[in-house]
Amino acid sequence: MLVVALGAGATACGSSETHPLAAAPYDAAQDVAISAGGRTKADPDKPLEVTATGKGRLTDVVAVDASGRRVAGELSADGTRWRTTGPLAAAARYTVTASTENGDGGPGRRTMTFDTAAQGKGKDKRLKVTFGPEKGTYGVGQPIVAELNAPVEDRKARAVVENSLKVTSKPAVETGGWYWVDSKTLHYRPKEYWPANATVTARSELGGVRVTDKVRGAAGKPLTIRTGSKIEAVVDASRHAMTVFKDGEELTTLPVTTGKPGFATRNGVKVVLGKEYFVRMRGTSVGIAAGSSESYDLPVYYATRVTWSGEYVHAAPWSVGSHGSANVSHGCVGMSTKNAAWFFETVREGDLVHVVNSIGEDMDPFGNGFGDWNVDWAEWKAGSANAPEAPPGKAPGPADRLSPRI
Repeated sequence: MLVVALGAGATACGSSETHPLAAAPYDAAQDVAISAGGRTKADPDKPLEVTATGKGRLTDVVAVDASGRRVAGELSADGTRWRTTGPLAAAARYTVTASTENGDGGPGRRTMTFDTAAQGKGKDKRLKVTFGPEKGTYGVGQPIVAELNAPVEDRKARAVVENSLKVTSKPAVETGGWYWVDSKTLHYRPKEYWPANATVTARSELGGVRVTDKVRGAAGKPLTIRTGSKIEAVVDASRHAMTVFKDGEELTTLPVTTGKPGFATRNGVKVVLGKEYFVRMRGTSVGIAAGSSESYDLPVYYATRVTWSGEYVHAAPWSVGSHGSANVSHGCVGMSTKNAAWFFETVREGDLVHVVNSIGEDMDPFGNGFGDWNVDWAEWKAGSANAPEAPPGKAPGPADRLSPRI
């Protein structure tokens, strides 16, 4: 009886009748129509529509341009119509793949191509984007910057721009996003820092895309940077010490001095902006009167810059007696020449300097360097044009770029 049952089962499974879903997709050319194509190029300012013309229905539609950029779309609940919800680019070629299902449940497919017209050529203004920093290797705290050649104020237009700017990393990050610093500047960062030894690529898909009635996007040059090891220096102003970590392991703790009352070092996470072997620092550059009790004019070596207004980590041999015991600087983190030289050689642009327990103000998120990591992630997401209520970004103030101070 067991042998007979197995034989019957084998016969049933080996039936010559094929289930509709197991068949190869049929040619759905007669069942699908598209609102573009033919001899006339499609108007990129009008949405693309794909409709089911037979008894079947649409199950999925994918539209991509020559570079693989996918256009957002929406399929009706009854499967009779699909319509783009994202913008089409001008002077572009698109490939549309429509998947269908007939009355018996059998799958069908049709692939179509069409070109869009170069609408407004010579009349539309072109919005260009430039990515920063320059190509190279940076620390894990380096944000990606997108600079526009013209301001974008309208929130819907900002969303078009933002959705056309893509950032990827290998290894991948869990989540990341753009923040509108002002009408011409966007910053991109992950929720946490970039992975160490990663490759980060930013590219623009804005070329030909309608941003406003009179503005279209221009093609942009992609950017690829790499990250090195995760280097983070934690400066504890109350302990007068700086502990340096590499990939989570402590390298060393150095005695330092930070800003004294009235010139206290800013709290918060700062990103290394650059390194200068020699800097001439003058008190007059930050408003200290020449000849006053706080006046200074000093040659400074091994200066690692962390703010545009003049905060550095640098050699301060004139205050070596206070290193590890008192805060006597005019805002910078000072240490011995030997220790400053070691730090100078250890860090690179994009590495992190985190100041804690200072009596100073908090680091400005924007305008005085890269204070991006001081913005809470929920607030960062609110700075996106796609946020439910995206607040305007904070623009740099006129006094944000000052000369060095110590």
